[in-house]
Amino acid sequence: MASILLIEDDETLRLTIGRALSRSSHDVVGVESIDEARSRFSTMSCDLVITDVHLGEDSGIDFVEELRSQGFDGGIIVMTAYATVDDAVRAMKLGADDYLQKPVRLDELMLLTDRLLERRRESKQLRLYQRLERTRSSMERPIGSSESWIRTLELAERLAKIPVVNRAEDLGSDSGGAVTTVLITGETGAGKGVLARHLHNASAESDRPFVHVNCTALPSTLIESELFGHVKGAFTDAKEAREGLFEMADGGTIFLDEIGDLPLDLQAKLLTVIEQGRIRRVGSTKEHAIRVRVLCATNHDLDQKVKDGAFREDLLYRINAFTITIPALRERKGDALLIAEHLIDRLCREYGIEALDLSDEARRTIGSHPWSGNVRELFNVMQRAVMLCDTGEIGVRDLSLRPD
Repeated sequence: MASILLIEDDETLRLTIGRALSRSSHDVVGVESIDEARSRFSTMSCDLVITDVHLGEDSGIDFVEELRSQGFDGGIIVMTAYATVDDAVRAMKLGADDYLQKPVRLDELMLLTDRLLERRRESKQLRLYQRLERTRSSMERPIGSSESWIRTLELAERLAKIPVVNRAEDLGSDSGGAVTTVLITGETGAGKGVLARHLHNASAESDRPFVHVNCTALPSTLIESELFGHVKGAFTDAKEAREGLFEMADGGTIFLDEIGDLPLDLQAKLLTVIEQGRIRRVGSTKEHAIRVRVLCATNHDLDQKVKDGAFREDLLYRINAFTITIPALRERKGDALLIAEHLIDRLCREYGIEALDLSDEARRTIGSHPWSGNVRELFNVMQRAVMLCDTGEIGVRDLSLRPD
């Protein structure tokens, strides 16, 4: 789903193109003049602008130059019935992505639109990977065969099939955005991030962005800008416009890890995003419709935080309609040993160490240890054991376990 501004003074053609784009689930705003386009552009967030060249006394090509000078980084298609080589060259030099001659073939326009939007999504995803310093998960995939863990994975897979829907309809309006939420609870180190990634991979949007946000790691002074983005000049250091993490996750999944630590004022803004499916960059008057699955995780008792006045009750009601509680590792009989063996194999490959085995005594110790720190503790123990083991077998001594 994309927001498209269509500028065409021929009403019949404008309606025809608008209907065709709308059938592809795009949010289309059609106008007949540059003045009207400026007015609409000032209050909406566009992914793509399609403009005629000759619009009375105004020029669509000049509007292209105006948009690019303002920092617009979306796609631009120029179309005209008076195509000349000079017009095409000028449009491209000023920032148009492509050029179509009238009479416009709808199939050609739709293919071009899809290509430009896909290119923009790929560019956004590349910028995401460049910006985010991802904390490496201690597991590449969910490991375990215990009954409680299998039930947890099955629930995650069922919830992954729930479509991302427009929650604004619950409030009697249609915002054009769509948000679905899932709350993941569990002890620290139990694998909430692993389960969030598994849920995303099991969804129909598995090929779209997965954005992991550690709410405790975001700087308090910039947290709103990081989540929702900002426009140039919004604050002292805002030297250029910047997309927020919600925009980058558009079409995919955003994982808000430790949401219980989010400040109350940001909780109110997050609630608005979830209810309306729209975000607004800091310093901007424009709203942008998004379609995203929001996964929230916490090791806190959010009901208690509501009683303490530290978490909004209305936000809790919005995010806990679908809840997954991850069992602690001590409740997953036999899984600790499976995970340990997987970690040894992975760490040996990563560190270039010859394959290591576990002694029988080490196996029994791993299986009986309470693992109060859950999978995170297990990962740290196995990492240390692999690095310090000076034989071909990891023994109890190499584990260096402290009694819980």
